[in-house]
Amino acid sequence: MAGLHVKKNDVVQIMSGANSGKTGKVLRIISESGRVIVEGLNFRKKHTKPSRDNQQGGIVQKEGSISGSNVLLYCPSCKKGVKTRNELRKDGTKTRVCKKCGEVFDKA
Repeated sequence: MAGLHVKKNDVVQIMSGANSGKTGKVLRIISESGRVIVEGLNFRKKHTKPSRDNQQGGIVQKEGSISGSNVLLYCPSCKKGVKTRNELRKDGTKTRVCKKCGEVFDKA
């Protein structure tokens, strides 16, 4: 599968689903399935048995994954999720740029 348009530690805005409109930081990218895990959003509950590490057992809450197509990179100057384009710098590196205002996301 091709790479996603977002990277780890990017701030993204959720565009569809129960959490649409909310923003958060990308914690992990699952490139095989094209999904991302966003900090503080899309919680899942997992029931755990008592074990040596967790004597009590119980219900554990953690972030679930979201499809990469449902998130957009958050532009601080536009104050919303935006589409990006890739530009080639003079030194030969690629950068992601906001299509609306020209804000550069990959500052070196």
